[in-house]
Amino acid sequence: MAISEIKSPETPTVVEGNSNNSLHRKKLGIYFVESDNRRMAFGRGYTGGTTPVNLHGKPISDLSKTGGWLAALFIFGNEMAERMAYFGLSVNMVAFMIYIMHKPFASSSNAVNNFLGISQASSVLGGFIADAYLGRYWTIAIFTMIYLGGLIGITVGASMKIFMPNQDCDQLSLLLGHCEQAKPWQMLYLYTVLYITGFGAAGIRPCVSSFGADQFDERSRDYKSHLDRFFNFFYLSVTIGAIVAFSLVVYIQMEHGWGLAFGSLAVGMGLSNMLFFVGTPLYRHRLPGGSPLTRVAQVLVAAYRKRKHPFSSSEYIGLYEVPGKHSAVKGSGKIAHTDDFSWLDKAALQLKEDGPDPDPWRLCTVTQVEEVKILIKLIPIPAYTILLNLILTEYLTLSIQQAYTMNTHMGHLKLPVTCIPVFPCLSIFLILSLYYSTFVPISRRITGHPRGASQLQRIGIGLAMSIVSVTWAGLFERYRRNYAIEHGFLVGFLSSMPNLSVFWLLIQYCLIGIAEVFCIVGLLEFLYEEAPDAMKSIGSSYAALAGGLGCFCATILNNIVKSATGNEKAGEQSWLSQNINTGKFDNFYWLLAGLSVINFCGFLYSANRYKYRVDQMIAEK
Repeated sequence: MAISEIKSPETPTVVEGNSNNSLHRKKLGIYFVESDNRRMAFGRGYTGGTTPVNLHGKPISDLSKTGGWLAALFIFGNEMAERMAYFGLSVNMVAFMIYIMHKPFASSSNAVNNFLGISQASSVLGGFIADAYLGRYWTIAIFTMIYLGGLIGITVGASMKIFMPNQDCDQLSLLLGHCEQAKPWQMLYLYTVLYITGFGAAGIRPCVSSFGADQFDERSRDYKSHLDRFFNFFYLSVTIGAIVAFSLVVYIQMEHGWGLAFGSLAVGMGLSNMLFFVGTPLYRHRLPGGSPLTRVAQVLVAAYRKRKHPFSSSEYIGLYEVPGKHSAVKGSGKIAHTDDFSWLDKAALQLKEDGPDPDPWRLCTVTQVEEVKILIKLIPIPAYTILLNLILTEYLTLSIQQAYTMNTHMGHLKLPVTCIPVFPCLSIFLILSLYYSTFVPISRRITGHPRGASQLQRIGIGLAMSIVSVTWAGLFERYRRNYAIEHGFLVGFLSSMPNLSVFWLLIQYCLIGIAEVFCIVGLLEFLYEEAPDAMKSIGSSYAALAGGLGCFCATILNNIVKSATGNEKAGEQSWLSQNINTGKFDNFYWLLAGLSVINFCGFLYSANRYKYRVDQMIAEK
């Protein structure tokens, strides 16, 4: 097995004592070693880069008959149902545990927060399975059925008395904690089916947005525009699912009980699964590229093994890459060399001792090394959205507690408190609907950007709006608490104040809705475009991972604040007291505002340093 097209770079003349630095700074990307026969770790041969294929892995002869907006519509339905179930469980499960399973509020809230966090954080697992083995279509197909099974289990648990404790309990006994609590095996059943749905979501969430974006031809002149609109419409489908969960599902629960409420989520998921499978002939697919964890591990091991080999070594041949237009990674095109994280370039350092049949754990291609660099470079951006997800999690509980003390009448119609989160969803729906007709033309005149704002600019706008939202929330909560004290509602925190409308909360809700639209939609588009070709699902899972960490961090922050600001033994109530009128939720909101300012400054620093892959390729050329 001979090695062809191997060219050793000429050793430049350098000043003694500075040879290593000058060589290290040299653009190493011009030296590509191309081998006729590269032993693959995956044994799958080469692929046509990012060429779309059909369900059987064969090239599509006529792309005009597949993909596009029609295929994306079938995928939207699946995400809409998943989000409807997710928000339906998030808003109803805490109440179900309190009023039906007779569990304390704190433990119920933490249990649901942990479930939501795990279901999002485990999306990395779903992204890995899709990118490594199954592909996005089969991952979605399998995990939606698992999700449906979990929802059916929850419906059964909410419909059959055997899975619930004795319900002979009045409201006062429930508040005092004197009702019979659920037996351990009943809670075990509930947690089991709940986490089955969480496991199902782990395979859906990182794949649906990427699979939908796969339906558009990246060689098309309008590809960027289509992709931009796709992610906006994608999040619009998410919002519609949330609106249905916060309105229709809540109505079903109030009028027809818990069993039918959870059952409606199962029916919605079942219908969306059918819709997803009906669209199968229209879908375009990307081949899975083998285990990304294996490729990452190979790069790290190879870089460590060659850490002591200088680029000035006489044994140095060049940086390794396979010949031709195709990369060694199935489902990926070649990635040009960059100067970032140059210590990882040692993994692609071709030495004479590597021989004609190199060990993939000792020598990796430039593309493989660049994949790892990209994954590392992407981490800071979604990391800065963790705090926004924490705020969104806090709003689901804190704003509901505020709403219980306020007048929820809309004319003669009294709205249930659990319906209040529907208003930020409506604001998101309105913003997304007006995005292209209003925001893009105005911002285009200011920024000169063809799409109004770049992805990082949109994320920054979202983070800035979240600061405004929590600052207003703190100001209004100070007013609301003072109003309650002045009008004799200090102790009666479960009584609503008739002259203080709940619609004052819409300001903070609308502001956080704007933040969510700009930040999360911009992040999804950013991760899809910047992630390596064979790691799109893992890239998209970064957003879900940030959401999961936001849920966990909310629980941790709540516990820290409670222990730092209160003392139960001394009778001192914390900022997050169960009696919202004696607590200091306003201080907590301002704490979030302060953390958000620090977080925003960190984002500005990282965003200013980040270079888009397209910009890097232009610079290289």
